[in-house]
Amino acid sequence: MASSKPETESLEKLLEKNVTGEDLAEIKRILYGKELPTLKIPDEAQKLAEKHDFEIQAYKFGTIFNEQLRTPRIVRVGLIQTHIVRPTTDPLKEQREAIFDRVAKIVEAAAYCGVNVICFQELWPYPFAFCTREKQPWCELAESAEDGPTTQFVQKLCRQYNMVIVSSILERAENLEDVLWNTTVVVSNSGRVLGKHRKNHIPRIGDFNESHYYMEGDTGHPVFQTQFGRIAINICFGRHHPLNWLMFGVNGAEIVFNPSATVAPLSEPLWGIEARNAAIANGYFTAAINRVGVETFPNEFSTGDGLPPHRDLKYFYGSSYLAAPDGTRTPGLSRVRDGLLVSEIDLNLNRQVRDYTCFQMTQRFDLYADSLAKVAQPDYKPQIIKEN
Repeated sequence: MASSKPETESLEKLLEKNVTGEDLAEIKRILYGKELPTLKIPDEAQKLAEKHDFEIQAYKFGTIFNEQLRTPRIVRVGLIQTHIVRPTTDPLKEQREAIFDRVAKIVEAAAYCGVNVICFQELWPYPFAFCTREKQPWCELAESAEDGPTTQFVQKLCRQYNMVIVSSILERAENLEDVLWNTTVVVSNSGRVLGKHRKNHIPRIGDFNESHYYMEGDTGHPVFQTQFGRIAINICFGRHHPLNWLMFGVNGAEIVFNPSATVAPLSEPLWGIEARNAAIANGYFTAAINRVGVETFPNEFSTGDGLPPHRDLKYFYGSSYLAAPDGTRTPGLSRVRDGLLVSEIDLNLNRQVRDYTCFQMTQRFDLYADSLAKVAQPDYKPQIIKEN
């Protein structure tokens, strides 16, 4: 069962409550690389946030230096985190449409903030029921990636606001014997479906045994060329796999989104590290997005670890953030509130950092390709040297 203790609002609020002045500035420098300048939030966006009870944070990333031969490539990226709106016992269509209505208001605020590309959390139009082991009614939510109700809803927003939207859904592949997939759809600012990516790594840990519903994806590591840069999606559990991050970079990604649904006991100590480390190691921007709150289901289910049966997955802790290839990052959004994070970035920073660190130049694909080819063989023997 979820704890009755009030949830901490955020790490940042704890720090600001207990530390001030130069000490606080030094802590932020160490935690975030540097304290980023904030962007002015337009009055129209702020009014929407106050009326509909969500927070907005907005930051600006710089570059290492002003280039002489390349013009800046400025992009505004938005991340949205939300609670579910209706109880999980309500009719499915009403649950989904309530989430649509909620997210549409936050997207409108993002448009006022000048956002070009926005990403929602993993499986955002539904409660995260895909760990309960219950097939019904939840499998009814599966839909077409190309023309299902969620994609049609998103297409209208893209056309209305000239915005690229990264939208995670439960896909039903009707042309492949109704197989289900955890899929993220990329819709262009023209309103056209640019493509989709299916989740590469499916968790089997604690409550999160999602293979009752869908298995590992078959789309590789696609990168989507948009008007606002090359983007990719490392879906949720894939953030624990460095090679997954690597391949998106090898294929040319400039921003990699990590739409997630993860809970405090399982992953919170890892959350601020993994996407940020991937940005550093791969020389691109990363964005980690998580949902918020406790979602309670009608029937009890078991974790399989000796704990009593329960009806929730514990606390989804939000804390969405964006990280840059130089190791700087934004503060996180709230752990308890719906929110919009806006980040103004210059994609030229990717190359500047790569030139400085030489991480990409010093990669040894030949060495690792040879080693991994051997590891994949059934007769592989680890390279361990022992004393005679």
